[in-house]
Amino acid sequence: MSWAIYIKGFENYLKLERALSQNTIENYLRDVEKLSAFSKNKTALQIVREDLQEFIGAIYELGIGERSQARIISGIKAFYKYLLLENIIDIDPTELLEAPKLSRKLPEVLSPQEINDLIAAIDLSTQEGTRNKAIIELLYSCGLRVSELVNLKLSNLYFDIGYIKIVGKGNKERLVPIGSDAIKYIEIYKNQIRSQLNVKQDHEDFLFLNRRGAQLTRVMIFTIIKNLAKEVDLKKTISPHTFRHSFATHLVEGGADLRAVQEMLGHESITTTEIYTHLDREYLRETILSYHPRHKA
Repeated sequence: MSWAIYIKGFENYLKLERALSQNTIENYLRDVEKLSAFSKNKTALQIVREDLQEFIGAIYELGIGERSQARIISGIKAFYKYLLLENIIDIDPTELLEAPKLSRKLPEVLSPQEINDLIAAIDLSTQEGTRNKAIIELLYSCGLRVSELVNLKLSNLYFDIGYIKIVGKGNKERLVPIGSDAIKYIEIYKNQIRSQLNVKQDHEDFLFLNRRGAQLTRVMIFTIIKNLAKEVDLKKTISPHTFRHSFATHLVEGGADLRAVQEMLGHESITTTEIYTHLDREYLRETILSYHPRHKA
């Protein structure tokens, strides 16, 4: 059988059984298609570990970074795990395949003052500005992923009890506390701006809409934040995820329990959340160097 048939089955498996996001599915499929193109005359079932090692060597020679290499290997491992689960193969050629060791990169974090500066730069005289203020307040208040933000629905707002319901990775639901400022500006947006829009069919329940009444895209959120950073001449490179990092870091710096932060972020593993303890230690080190009399230059 051709690669295409197995790749189609893999796609259905990722959608139906793994319930992964469309972005993740597309990345996995691209990874397997790279291997397919490299393998030339070999079918997916004829690939052995030596072929995979040659493939990894080839993508390394192309100058693909360690993180991208690791992601490609992860996609290929998932593909062969699927073939194994379906009893299409008896031996998994990726079993002993190793991804490059990654150094954990600490994410960019905004200070509370930088966040205040960005929010203050929003032009509230426009309808988009009122909406954008609600968006930034929500990102920082709840530490949402950008996909969670654009897919947030009116029916998942529980402001009477101070929570919103988020549908995260793998369609897993979680309740996240929301701050009073975020509630305030969302209500202003809902009542004064959104209520005046001609909402497109099938977009009625999405909270944040563009001027044509359609759901906002991820790209639009990136653009809003990029323009704000330019407005305040911020030297840091930021994205929607920066607000999520800042949310978590400020909680940990303030003494929040790591398990509580894990729950709010929707991390499946506590080890993912533990990166913020490293950020916290760096923050403590900088504080000591800045303020302790024996550390001052």
